[in-house]
This record gives sequence, structure tokens and C-alpha cells, in this order.
Amino acid sequence: MVETSDIVRPPAELSAALAAIGSATASGELSRMGIRSAFIRGPVSVTPGVRVAGPALTLQFLPKREDLYPVDEYEEPEKQLHRHVMYHTQPGDMIVVDARGDMNSGVFGEMMLTYFKGRGGLGVVVDGCLRDTAEAKRLGLGLWIRGATPNFHAQTDIVPAAVNVPVACGGTLVEPGDIVVADDDGAVVVPVKLAPALVAHAQEHAEWEEFSRIRLSEGGDMRLYYPLSDEARPEYERWRAEQGRA
Repeated sequence: MVETSDIVRPPAELSAALAAIGSATASGELSRMGIRSAFIRGPVSVTPGVRVAGPALTLQFLPKREDLYPVDEYEEPEKQLHRHVMYHTQPGDMIVVDARGDMNSGVFGEMMLTYFKGRGGLGVVVDGCLRDTAEAKRLGLGLWIRGATPNFHAQTDIVPAAVNVPVACGGTLVEPGDIVVADDDGAVVVPVKLAPALVAHAQEHAEWEEFSRIRLSEGGDMRLYYPLSDEARPEYERWRAEQGRA
């Protein structure tokens, strides 16, 4: 019997607030908070327009050694850990996979992603490949991957080795339960303990950007409005009051 640990999930409203912020603002604010780069390098969106955020279920792959792992795709399926990460899925979850940047192995295919979607999963970030990608794109999930392959998960060089452990996805540390924010710009990892402060900073940032966007669209001086200068701040505060936000 294979046993794997579940994650501790943050409040759903925290993930929802981060989804509204998006990856670019999350990355910038985290940088100002001391996290130099939380961007998962490599995986890109193949589902344009999808923006999600949720706690990370993690899956780690390691190099394959044939005496330790079955060769056939369906041999002893309940020993195959890429299935077990999905068994933990709750509504709003993300799956983050350290597949070592491997371009030969299809970590998940249509059937397993259909299960994940049916359990309420939001998106998958894979430092590697999926298979059945045409069908996968039609499921309505967010998919961030390096590419596609017809091969199954353990057909060539790597095998799933651990579930809900710290992983290095695209060279970025992801702890189980970290909140992953992903959209067309890519995926960003938000440490849970920093998430409330990030949301507060980002909401303030989004508000002055809204004001600045209006002024720039009217031909305003970028030196005044982006970033918001001290000279323009009184005008911004008057605008906030007019909007009932003061």
C-alpha cells in the first residue's frame, strides 16, 4: 500500500485574491519583499487567457533505473506515484511537477487530467511534457508545460519518485501548499506566509496603476504617472476620493 501526505491548504479567498492580481504583479511585489525571483522558468501556457491561483500539490521525478521501476505503462498502476498526487486533489488545487526538464516523458495524459478536472483541479505546471495535448487543452484546465510528447510517463528516462515534497520546478523551489499564480506570463510561486502582505501591497499597486492607466491613455506625462510620482499623488488621492475609495 502506497501512502502519501496531503498538503495544508490556505484559505480559498487568499488564492482568489492572488488570481485577480496575476503573475506579473505577484512577481514584482515578491521581489520588493525580498524574494528575488519566484518565476518557474521553462513551462509556458498552452491555454491562452487562463489565469488561476491555488495551492500546490507537488510531484517529483528522478532518473529511471529499470530494476527499480516497472517498464510497462499499466504495470502495477497503484505503485505509480503520478497517480497518487492526483488522489489528493481538492477543488482549487494546482499540481506542480519537477520533471527535470525532460522532453521525452508525458507526465500526464488526457485520462488522468480528466480525473483531475473532475475533482475540481484548476491547473498543472510541468517542467517537462504532457501527452494527448489536443484533448487536454479542451478540458478547461490551465496548462503550463515545456512541450508535448507521445511517450508515457516512465517510457524513457524518468520516473515519479515522491509526492508532496519540496521540488525544484524550473529551478524554483516549490513547497507543498505554496500558492501558485499562473497566467499567460507564466507561473509564480507565492510562499503562504507572505501571501496576505503580497495581496495588500498588490491591491494598492493595482489601484494607482488604474489611475495612471487612465491618465496615460489621455496623453498624460509618463514621467508623472508611471510610476506614480510624488507630484501626481495629490491628484491620485483626489481621484480615489471621487471613486469612493478614500
